[in-house]
Amino acid sequence: MRNRIVNDSLSNAVKSNPSPLYKKSFASRISTGNFQDNMSDISTCDWVIEVVVENLEIKKKVYDEVEKHRKPSTLITSNTSGIPIHLMAAGRSDDFRKNFCGTHFFNPPRYLRLLEVIPTPETDPEVVSFLMEYGDLFLGKTTVLCKDTPAFIANRIGVFAIMSLLHQVEKMQLSVAEVDKLTGPVLGRPKSATFRTTDVVGLDTMIHVANGLYANCKDDADRDEFKLPAFVSKMSENKWLGDKTGQGFYKKVKSDSGKSEILELNLNTLEYQPQTKVRYATLEATKTIDNLKQRMPVLFGGTDKAGEFYRTAFSSLFKYVSDRMPEISDETYRIDAAMQAGFGWELGPFEAWDAIGVTNALKVMEATGKKPAAWVYKMLEKGNTSFYKNENGVRKFYDISSGTYLPIPGTDNFIILDNLRDSKVVWKNSGTTLFDIGDGVLNLEFHTKMNTIGGEVLEGINKAIDIAEKDFKGLVIGNDGANFSAGANLAMVFMFAVEQEYDEIDLQYVHFKMQI
Repeated sequence: MRNRIVNDSLSNAVKSNPSPLYKKSFASRISTGNFQDNMSDISTCDWVIEVVVENLEIKKKVYDEVEKHRKPSTLITSNTSGIPIHLMAAGRSDDFRKNFCGTHFFNPPRYLRLLEVIPTPETDPEVVSFLMEYGDLFLGKTTVLCKDTPAFIANRIGVFAIMSLLHQVEKMQLSVAEVDKLTGPVLGRPKSATFRTTDVVGLDTMIHVANGLYANCKDDADRDEFKLPAFVSKMSENKWLGDKTGQGFYKKVKSDSGKSEILELNLNTLEYQPQTKVRYATLEATKTIDNLKQRMPVLFGGTDKAGEFYRTAFSSLFKYVSDRMPEISDETYRIDAAMQAGFGWELGPFEAWDAIGVTNALKVMEATGKKPAAWVYKMLEKGNTSFYKNENGVRKFYDISSGTYLPIPGTDNFIILDNLRDSKVVWKNSGTTLFDIGDGVLNLEFHTKMNTIGGEVLEGINKAIDIAEKDFKGLVIGNDGANFSAGANLAMVFMFAVEQEYDEIDLQYVHFKMQI
């Protein structure tokens, strides 16, 4: 009877969509229990993860019981997203403190790759190294080492970005649909963008984290950004929390004809209305620019309301991330990795700043009263104009303490094609690039839309084979993009068919068949 709630929760999780399990059959690997009957079972465990309610006193009571049953050297970690790790370790035994750490898995863990590892001063360094490596190699996570500061890295930056945006929306009188259009895939971010993501996660969750940051970040110069706008407070009072309550920034309804329709919330009247049609010249100008890094300066330089939005939003974000160093991180790459893996940003804040141009963005920031931290000016004074650079195929970051560029740790264990573009290109055409990746091996990369295979890719494959057979030992076909390849370029085939160019279709078919 005491397992009723947890058994029901597991059953509901298996049925939920999207599923938290890779296969429903994996549910058989999960055993349920309760603290009263099953706490002693942890004596057989090597790693115990605590995920109870975000209340320090309750967590301490749980740890009292854990200490009674854990074996020495058992790892104990907390999945807290906000409670200081050192407070949870206080008063525990020496062995507990030595093996205790924060491991913040971003939710839902099946779909979000971020695992923040937060040690205390008493955590054994070997424990930290193990968690960083195990999370990466065996759990498939992007492990980011964090300091024990409020909300760690990803939520500190991500919630700031959202809250700052909410205040900006009020000032610029933007609609929900406009904001989601401006902050979605065009920025290399998830389709759910800002408001749809908040509906999925739950407005109450965002409010909880924002309130916690406002309460705990008293020395943060931008602390007021965590205050709730009036429309968010009203939504909370109305229990319009998103998907969990059936309505939030969006609401699904049935029209008079019986068809489903998704309405957006008017942030001024707090009434639901048909979604706004969004069209900006700046967005139109980027439709043909597939490369996000090339798209960023165009968005930032837009002369319409969209351009104004991007300049304001990025000026605030860039100022904030520069101010938060070294408080939340000593290195830029940790912040970028956390935002990429936790919030699904294709470019982290410092990478986006580089793409726009550090000095280009700085002029706008200064003009709008959003000057960055002093260390950015010192970097520029040294003649360094970017936060990252590639040297001989090695990606390096600007290290604040030394004022030099250092290799990003761990990146020497695998090949990143973006790091080779300046120095290792053997041949290229409009759809492919052939790299010398060392040890007598070539790599052919596709960079057509979704890496589809058309004439230029077929040409690249043939050329790569010719060069490899003549001067190299081997050839690899590999791409860094989200899609290895979506297959044949059917749009090209359709165009030939419309124009009745059947000989071209036959020729492409023969070439394609020869490659496979």
